[in-house]
Order: sequence, then structure tokens, then C-alpha cells
Amino acid sequence: MGDSKEAGAECPPAGAAARGGLSLLSQGESEEPSAQGSALFLGGNEVKSRAVVKYSSAPPRTAFARLEEKTDLKLPPANWLRESAKLGPAGTTILGNSKKSKPFSSFGMAYDFIDSVGNDVDVVSDSENIKKLLKIPYSKSHVSMAVHRIGRTLLLDELDIQELFMRSSQTGDWTWLKEFYQRLIDQKWQRKKKSKEHWYQKAILSKFLYYSINGDGAAQPVPSTAEQPESSSSDQTNDSDGASWPAPFEMPSSVSEDPSASSQGSEPLEPSYIVGHVASAPKEQNLTTLFNDGENSQGLKNDFVRNILWTFEDIHMLVGSNMPIFGGGRYPAVSLRLRDNNKPINVLTGIDYWLDNLICNVPELVMCFHVNGIVQKYEMIKTEEIPNLENSNFSTKVIKDIAQNILSFLKSNCTKEGHTYWLFKASGSDIVKLYDLTTLCEETEDKYQNPFTMPVAILLYKVACNMMMKKNQNKKHYGTIRTLLLNCVKLLDKSRHPQIIASANYMLSELFQLDEPKKEESSESPLNENSDESYSEEEEEMPDSDENGSYSTSSDPSDDNKAVAIIKSVGELSVPEKYKSIHQIRPSCTFPVCHDTEERCRLVLSYVLEGLKSVDSSIKKESDLPAADPNTPIPLKYEDESTRGGPEGLEKQMALFLDKMGSLQKGNYSSQSGMIPGSWQHKMKLQLILKSSKAYYVLSDAAMSLQKYGRALRYIKLALQSHDTYCCLCTNMLSEVLLFLSQYLTLCGDIQLMLAQNANNRAAHLEEFNYQTKEDQEILHSLHRESSCQGFAWATDLSTDLESQLSVSCKCYEAANEILQFSDLKSQNPEHYVQVLKRMGNIRNEMGVFYMNQAAALQSERVVSKSVSTAEQQLWKKSFSCFEKGIHNFESIDDATNAALLLCNTGRLMRICAQAHCGAGDEFKREFSPEEGLYYNKAVDYYLKALRSLGTRDIHPAVWDSVNWELSTTYFTMATLQQDYAPLSRKAQEQIEKEVSEAMMKSLKYCDVDSVSARQPLCQYRAATIHHRLASMYHSCLRNQVGDEHLRKQHRVLADLHYSKAVKLFQLLKDAPCELLRVQLERVAFAEFQMTSQNSNVGKLKTLSGALDIMVRTKHAFQLIRKELVEEFDQPKSDESPPAADSSPSLNREEVIKLLSIFESRLSFLLLQSIKLLSSTKKKTSNTDEDGVLKTNKQIYSQLLRATANKNATLLERIDVLLHLLDQLARGGGGVQ
Repeated sequence: MGDSKEAGAECPPAGAAARGGLSLLSQGESEEPSAQGSALFLGGNEVKSRAVVKYSSAPPRTAFARLEEKTDLKLPPANWLRESAKLGPAGTTILGNSKKSKPFSSFGMAYDFIDSVGNDVDVVSDSENIKKLLKIPYSKSHVSMAVHRIGRTLLLDELDIQELFMRSSQTGDWTWLKEFYQRLIDQKWQRKKKSKEHWYQKAILSKFLYYSINGDGAAQPVPSTAEQPESSSSDQTNDSDGASWPAPFEMPSSVSEDPSASSQGSEPLEPSYIVGHVASAPKEQNLTTLFNDGENSQGLKNDFVRNILWTFEDIHMLVGSNMPIFGGGRYPAVSLRLRDNNKPINVLTGIDYWLDNLICNVPELVMCFHVNGIVQKYEMIKTEEIPNLENSNFSTKVIKDIAQNILSFLKSNCTKEGHTYWLFKASGSDIVKLYDLTTLCEETEDKYQNPFTMPVAILLYKVACNMMMKKNQNKKHYGTIRTLLLNCVKLLDKSRHPQIIASANYMLSELFQLDEPKKEESSESPLNENSDESYSEEEEEMPDSDENGSYSTSSDPSDDNKAVAIIKSVGELSVPEKYKSIHQIRPSCTFPVCHDTEERCRLVLSYVLEGLKSVDSSIKKESDLPAADPNTPIPLKYEDESTRGGPEGLEKQMALFLDKMGSLQKGNYSSQSGMIPGSWQHKMKLQLILKSSKAYYVLSDAAMSLQKYGRALRYIKLALQSHDTYCCLCTNMLSEVLLFLSQYLTLCGDIQLMLAQNANNRAAHLEEFNYQTKEDQEILHSLHRESSCQGFAWATDLSTDLESQLSVSCKCYEAANEILQFSDLKSQNPEHYVQVLKRMGNIRNEMGVFYMNQAAALQSERVVSKSVSTAEQQLWKKSFSCFEKGIHNFESIDDATNAALLLCNTGRLMRICAQAHCGAGDEFKREFSPEEGLYYNKAVDYYLKALRSLGTRDIHPAVWDSVNWELSTTYFTMATLQQDYAPLSRKAQEQIEKEVSEAMMKSLKYCDVDSVSARQPLCQYRAATIHHRLASMYHSCLRNQVGDEHLRKQHRVLADLHYSKAVKLFQLLKDAPCELLRVQLERVAFAEFQMTSQNSNVGKLKTLSGALDIMVRTKHAFQLIRKELVEEFDQPKSDESPPAADSSPSLNREEVIKLLSIFESRLSFLLLQSIKLLSSTKKKTSNTDEDGVLKTNKQIYSQLLRATANKNATLLERIDVLLHLLDQLARGGGGVQ
């Protein structure tokens, strides 16, 4: 295929040649020599013309032979009607086609240059039609053309009324137009016979052209009856051979005999041009052009020798031309014409020659003059000189005005895409009328009788397809594409053209991007958002009559009623800008603005449904299917969980599902409707079903984000039913589709989990789940034609059981993960794979916690002495298994934080197991059992693993602190139990004390008292308690131990150390005064115990002084107790309501009274001992300080005795007395030596 060449710009002649546009058709056999643009200057009027050859099938130009004078053209040359080697395989077609252009010639060009249609080009037509229009003001001949609008492009085709009505007489088609024509235009029409002169002139011209190519050598018979050359002059073209017309739509190929015969023989019988099968199987982008190469030849073929993009002034035209062009010698290109010397050239012929040369960029014209077939002379004329020839003067400026006016008239009135308009001027008349044949046809019984309907619909479809195929297509063109497709669908009969309608509806659904967030459309006005027409009513209004007086809507003549518009006089076309177009640019077709995702998806589903209906209507096996009414809801099979078998039943269904997925890889196919794999129905239904599943998935996701979980489950069920049907029909499962399924199941798992966590609103969710729209029912009905749609029933049932919902959710994630394992999807979609594994880990954690809580509930209900039940152990195993799998999921994607949380939960499970074993046995004989120790140590191991998983606190401080706290708690619990229920039957006291001490110190290690956090007070209380318990243990050891003075001293030091640390920590807390008081009393007891072992009075006095000092320091604890008592006392007065939830825990009065009594007795005892010792020492030595202390102590002791003797004193009064006495003791230095 050779490159065509484009040259020249709008400049004076002799523009340089340059390589340009692509050859688009495969039948082109050689390249056209360079085309040149030219600008003509005539009488001061400048006319701009530029032509670019877009395609040429012409062989290299042949030099024409100048015939000798007196050559007799009536005699046939030796090569006449033979295929010449110089002409190449193109044969005689280079010399012009004897037939008129076919009725759909503009459509053939439009199909081949689809990029130009609707956008860049104003007119697509045969050059003969262009010339005929531009000669209207000069010619009396009739004009009859069909006009179609596609975007801003007008397609012009000759509408041969004579041929139409001949056909109508034979077949009954077009009777409505024949009746209309006879009623309003020409009541007595009859076919005009061509004269003998006409055939004589054609024969002369044919022989002249064969002589001119200097044909000699071997002549070959032409395979078909000759296609004779055609003169381009207007008087010879008007009555050329009739073109064959198509039957309306897909009828059997009928044969229409050409009514006229050539002088050399009859024309062959030609089949009608019918539209064949429409191939719309989606390809890479799920879109395709409508015809394949074989189908292009069925009457919609671009059969011009060359296609030229001609720019005449500001009008861009795609023109088809068959004019023979010759070359050779000093002339790069010339057109060759034969003229009768007795007939002068008239204006019509001059315009004809000038326009032909302009369109084909031919700089010169060679005319051969003859008299009665005898060659006389040759004359060479430059193209720009043609308008000035004698007897053929015309203004190029006027021609330009005519062109602009006609285009403006047509664009202003041919406004509806898909409609066939008829431009008609009767022979000898000055009035030009425009009719809307589509509207007239719709008034008849069969509105699909217009044979242009199918080619127009296909062209609309192809232009839309082409725009969709462009990857860089801006979304602002989506409104245009939508309008094209809606008009295409509106033109076609659903029963006759299900394939195009299905394909168009699928493309309409593709316009709405489901996988992208909605973007605001840049539409200035929303008035025309949902209009099916390209143009609004306002745009179709007639312009002001002052400016365009020839637009007539009057009803004076009877035939004006049906006309869309009328040019009252052809003379007006010569007036500059008489018909100023208001439609130079196609109005923007607004894309409907969808305010939310649901609206967008619903639009998509409406188109999908129309597509599915078209596909289903074309499948003839309806009778083989079970009868189903699309208006009857398909019952949702609800099963009680007890009958289905719960999670156990799920396992079987999952196994079946995975078997099915495995079989899909092998390409199993099972359609119930009998569709043939590979047929257009099969391919289209697959695409439509896949689109519906995507739309339902997006709807489900949107409902999920709105927390409408019942609705979300209904939509994901429909998405999975669609996908199940897709799987049944699909012969080769694409990895992309498997990925969709994995995403659907992941979302289904999310929904089931959220339903499990929102069980309190189950009734509302169930109501939403069971609701169905009519559209959904009809789509489901179409799905049920192919499949039972039960492949994913296990995943989409709305259960009432929490465990079942969690199990279903888990199985959904597992299935999604399994699908990713089938092919290389895991590595291709790492983000989705990570999300699936995270969700698997999360749901397994949820299930583990669920089973763990159930086990804890059973444990709390169990009688204390009873041993662990089998049910509890089963729940432990289930919980542990879930946690273990979840940990593995998180570790496989290096999610240390979540792995740590699951390890933490496993530790908690181990502690529950340990607690379960502590209940066994008699409470009085209770000892810390080996089983408890085992489980607590396992818990410790899991917590330590969690810390190792995290590595450092920086990774996730909150989780790190939580794990540390749980670990500290475990050590503390274990130590406390060993201390309180010492296993003395198995271990020695010293060993137990050692183990308790180690566990307590480890608990302290993981108890962070310094970091400021919400947990800090708890940590401080825990640490204080640990120090208190250790101090108490060492105190106890010291009391019970004999011998080994070194060990006793060590215990004494440790007890004192831990007591002091406990006091410091308890003093930091505002809500532990009783604990602080108890520790201080124990410290006093510890001092008293030490005093018993002392012999000297000085030592005893020193110890007593220390003990009294401890007593004084308890003042802080009593102040806290007093404050709480005062608050409790004041509260009922101000507010009868119970204390706020966030207030500190209420004071344990019994505990306070008990501790107060002990405190009073111990203070009394210490004061008495102090008085005794001080009195005895006073006798021996005289010391003024000691005298003062003695005096103070006596006073305090006396007051204390009186206070304790008063049994009616309230708790608050007793505390006030003690605080007063402690103040005195502190001031008097009762405890200071």
C-alpha cells in the first residue's frame, strides 16, 4: 500500500509537494502523484482551495496520446474495453465508472475515514453531488439528494427517485414515498427514457479515452461487462445508468434488472446492497468496529478511485472522485475532455471542469475538439483560466457564496442525527425544498421502511466506536458518544437488529466509569442533561426571518406543509451570507451528571439490561427453557442454620467451590440456553454480565460505606450471581476476571463481618436484603437462563447466628485467597493479596476471641470444684487454631503489629486455660497446681514472642505498652497465686519464696511506672502492691526463721527496702489511702518485732522513735480518707443521684474502721512504751529534751485514751482527733531523740 501525498497550502500555484496522510484501504495498488494546493485570484476575488489525497487506488499516471487530426472516433480502437497493462489491474475503472455512485457511497467513505466523521469534516460526498449542488442557481435540472447528519458532518447521497419508484412497482417498498411524491410534487410522473444521442456521446467519449492511452499490445478480455467511462459534463451525468437500491434491512439478496442498456450490450444483473451480519464481538477494549473486511463490500464499499480531503474556503469536504487524470511530458497532471466543436462551452460545463480540477488538484485542462466524431484540434487551458473562457464566464466568488449558503442551509435544518433528510428541486423549478423522510416514514405502518436507516445507524455506531477506542479520549466527548449511541438504538428495530442494539447498550454502559470516583462534569448548563437528542428544541428554532427570509414555515402552497425548510428562489444562494449557519459547530452533548455512585451504577445496569434483553431475544431456544416471568421475584432461598449444618456445611460448599474454580482453568462450558460458544450472543452476554457484576460490586461497596449492610449483602449477592453465570459461560477465564471475583469475595467477607458485629439491627438489615427492584429481577431472570446462580449461595446468605456469620466471612476471605493462588495473581496484585491476608488474620482473630469468650462464659458458669469440661477444651482448641492461623497470615506479610496483637490474645487464652484449672479441688486444701504453672508459663512465652515480634517500642507504642502490661499481669498473677496458695506438698518453702520473688521482680520489670499515660496509675498501684507483698513475705520469713543470722539480716534489709518503696508509690496515688495505711501499720509491726529482740533501752527507744515517726507519716493517708468521707457526706445533700461513673471508687468503711482501731491500739501501745522507757531513763540521767518529749507523749496518750473511751464518736470525729494528735506528736517531736 503506497503512501498518498499531501502538498501545498493556501498560497499561489506551484506549492511544494510533501508527504502526508495515510492510505486507509487495502485495495489501493499504487500511489497518486503529489497533490498540489492552489489559491486562485480572479478579478480581485480570491478563492482558497486546498486538496489532499487521503487515498488513491490509481496506478501511476499514463501519458495521454495526442490523436492525429481527422482521427475517426466512431471507429473502436484495438484496445477498447480491454484491460491494459499500462493501466494495471484497476482496468477500465481509472477511466471513470459507467454507473452512478452507489446510493451509500458517502457511507463507504465515512466508514474508511471514521476519524474525520462528526468532527473535522463538514461534508462527505461524491464529487458529482458536490458539483450538482454548486450548479443549482445555474441549472434547470432536478436535484434529489439524501442528507444525513453525524455530529457536525453532513453525508450527501444521490436519491434517484426514478429508480426508487421502479423498485417500488416491483417489490412494494418505498410505496409511502411514491404516494407522497405523487400527491405533493408530481402527480403524473413517468420514467424518462435516455436519448440515442446520449448513448452516442458516451460511446464516442469511451473510444476517445481508449485511443488517448495509446493502447497497443496484447489486449485481454475484460472479465465482466465493460464499465464505460463517464463524461463529467452536467448534460451527460444527469441521466446516467441507474444505481441499484437496497432492500430495507436484511432481506434475501434480490436481483433488480438495470432498466437501461448500453449501446454495446446490456448491463449485468446486480444484487441489491444489503447489510450483512454485524460483528460486534468485543476485543481488547471490549469495543470494535462493526464490519470486517468481507462485509465492507456488501453495498457499503468505498469504491472511488481516490478520496480527497478538499478545503474550499472554510468548508472541509471528504470527496470521492473517479475522474481520469493523465500525465507525461511537461505536464505533471492534466484532465482530458472531449468537446463537440459545434457546441460552445456553456457555464455549467465550465463550472464542472473547474470544480473537477480544483477537487483533484489538477493544474491544467486539455480539450480535444471533434466534429461528428472526427478529431479537429487540441487546446490546453490552465485551471485558473477556466472561469474566464468565452461563453463560460462565471465568478468563483459566487460559487464560494453558493457553497457556503447551501452548507449553512443544510446545517441549520438537518439537525437530528439519525434522520434522513431529502433535498429536492424539481426540474425547471426555482424552489428547493428539504423534507424529513424519517418523520414521514414514521407516519406509515412500518416505520422501518427507510433503507437509509441501517447504514445511518451503523455509521452512528462506528463513529461512537471510534471515539471510544481512542485511549487519549477526553471524557468531555462522552456526551457526544452517548448521543450517537442513543440515536443509533432509537433508529433500529429491536427484533431485527438485536446485535447492534446489544453492542450499543454495552458501549453506553462503558461510558460510566465504575472504578473511578465521580468527577464533576464541566457543563455550563444542565438543561439538556438527559436529552436523547443531540440538540435542544431551542437550537432547532428557525432563525430570524429578516436575516433569512427564505426559511418558510408558511402553509400557503399545499406542498409546504411537509417541508422542513424551503429556499424560495435559487437566486438567493448567490447572495453572500444569505443563509448564515447557526450550526457551524456541533453543540456540546451534555453527559448526564450522576449525583452519586448509586445513580451511576443504576444507569449502567439499565443499559446492561437492555443489552441482555436484545441478546436473549435473539436466542431461539426459548421453548427449551423453564418458563419464568421476569415480573415475578425469584425467591431467596432461606435456610435455617440448624438444617444447613453451620460451619461444617460450609466446609463442603467451599470444597465444591474450589473444585469448580479448578475446572474453570480447564475451560468447561455449560450454558442452559443453548448459546454457541464464540457466537456474538455468547461474547456479548459475557461482557454484559461482567459489567453488571462490576456495577453491583460498586453498589455494594457504596452501601457498605453507608453502613447499610443488608443492602450491601443483596448487591454483592447479585454481583456474585452475575459472576457465577459468567463462569458457566466462559470458555477461557481471564486472570482479570478472577481478580474481580477475589475482590467480590473480599467485600462479601467484610459485609458478613460487619453484620456479625451489628447484630442489634438485624431486622432492618434483613428487610434491606430481601428487597428487590424490577430491574434487578429482570437481570436475574436473564442470568437464570444460563445458570442456577447458586455457586456462591454459601457466601451470601443472611444468617442469624453469630458463629455462622463469622465462619462465612472467614470462608469468603479464604476463597478470595485461594483464587489468588490459581494463577500468578498473587504477584501481579500484591496490594490486594496483602489486604486479603490482613482480613484473614483479622477474621481469625475475631473468631478466636469469640471462642475464647465462649470458653470463659462456660468457665464462669461451672461449679468451682468441678473439673474442666470437654466443651471448654474444644473451644480452647478452636480458639487456639484461629489465633495460630491468624498469626501465620500476619507473619507472611510482615505485619509485626497485628501478629503481636494475636500473640497477645493467645497469651490471654493460655491464662483463661490456667484459670480454668485453678477451680478444681477443695478451696481449703487449694494449692497452685502444675497445670496452672504450665499455662501461665505458656502465656508468658506468647507475650515474650509478641515483644520480639514488635522489636522496639517505637514501632507501635500503644501495642508495646499493652503487651508489657499483660506480661506484667501474668507474672504478678502467677506470683500471687503461688504466694497465697503455696504448693507446699510439692516444694520447699524456700523454693516457693524464691520463685515468688523472681516472678514479682519480673512483673516489676515489665511494669512501667515512669511513662506518663492513662495506665500510669495502674502501673504505680501494681508496683506498690508488689513491693508490699515482697516486704510482707520477707517480714514473714524473718518471724518464722531461726538460725543463719546472715540470712535474717538480709531479709530484714529487703523487708525494710520494699516497705519504703511501697509507701513511696502508694503516696503518689490519691485513691489508695487504706493500702498506704496498711503498709505503714505493717512497718510499725515490723519495728515492734525488731524491738522484741533488743536488750538495751537506748536501742528500744530508738526503734520506738522510728515507729512513732512512721505513725506521724500516716497523716497523709488519714487526710485522704477524711476528704473522701466529707465528699460522701456532702453528696446526698446536693444530689440524690448516685456518684458519677468516673469518680474514684467509694471508701470501704469497714476496712477503714478496722484499720483505724488497729492504728489507735498501736499508737496507744507505742506511746505507753515510750513513756515507760523515758520515765526509767529520767531517773538515771537528767535531760531537758527528754523531759519535753515525755510530757508531750503523756498528754497525747491521755487524749487518745479519752477519745477511744468515747464509743459514740463518729468515724469522721475519730479521724479528726487522730489528725490533731499526730499534729501534736509531730510538733512535740515525740519520736525524735
